[in-house]
Amino acid sequence: MAALVAAGYDATGVDPRAPAGDRFRQVDFREVDGEYDAVVAGRVIHHLVPLDDAVEKLASLAPMLIVNEFAWDLIDATLQEWYDAERASRPGATGPPTVEQWRRRHPGLHPHDILLTALRAHYDERTLEWLPYFQHWLGDVESPDRIGYQWAGTRTSTTRSSAPSR
Repeated sequence: MAALVAAGYDATGVDPRAPAGDRFRQVDFREVDGEYDAVVAGRVIHHLVPLDDAVEKLASLAPMLIVNEFAWDLIDATLQEWYDAERASRPGATGPPTVEQWRRRHPGLHPHDILLTALRAHYDERTLEWLPYFQHWLGDVESPDRIGYQWAGTRTSTTRSSAPSR
């Protein structure tokens, strides 16, 4: 969020565990009203239940959605083996010790295809770019994965804002 403010945007961070401060609201985004220019969602949508209702709420808040996510369901045996070995060699890394431990701690997440389908139901997709993800967990690493993605969409004409007309 600091980067958005530094670039001149009037940005507000919304998260129940957001830090205290003028630019933060410590609430679930589903409790937010009004309309904004854009919503940026960073690695959170795969957790949201019910998914379609949550994406519909995002669409009511802003005509543009920018998403930074990862397709955890695309971690195959080869990629898991690579991650586990790389993580074992990096004691200071912030990611989980193993992919299997991460999976046990995070049951019931939405796979990427279900998530993208929900986004496309409320937004016209403008971009989808697949990127390495494991640097988020391992730090500065040349990762073979392409399970991270950046997605952006604009609200479809059939999705309407809940904000009053001006």
